[in-house]
Amino acid sequence: MPIVTLDEIKEQLSFTDDIGTVDDAMLQRKLDAAQNHVERLLGFEIETSFGGVDQDPIPPALVEAVSQLAAWWYEQREAASDAAREVPFGVREIITEYREFTF
Repeated sequence: MPIVTLDEIKEQLSFTDDIGTVDDAMLQRKLDAAQNHVERLLGFEIETSFGGVDQDPIPPALVEAVSQLAAWWYEQREAASDAAREVPFGVREIITEYREFTF
């Protein structure tokens, strides 16, 4: 289940109402991929550890990591450019704080 909604990623990207729904399908793909990537780096699915009954709420930092990564992938759709890098600054640091394993 997604931890970031389509409306929340639009807010992250500062979308205005005039943009409408033209990029909704692409944004949803970016959100799904970003959450999957974060979870693979964490080593667990976020909702198996957070947000359920008798569990701590989903940490805002993990929501931020998924939001930043999805927004970054939306804004940087070229494979190579002057601004190209693996993930936005801070995302890997957030993930490291919650990861259950080390290399």
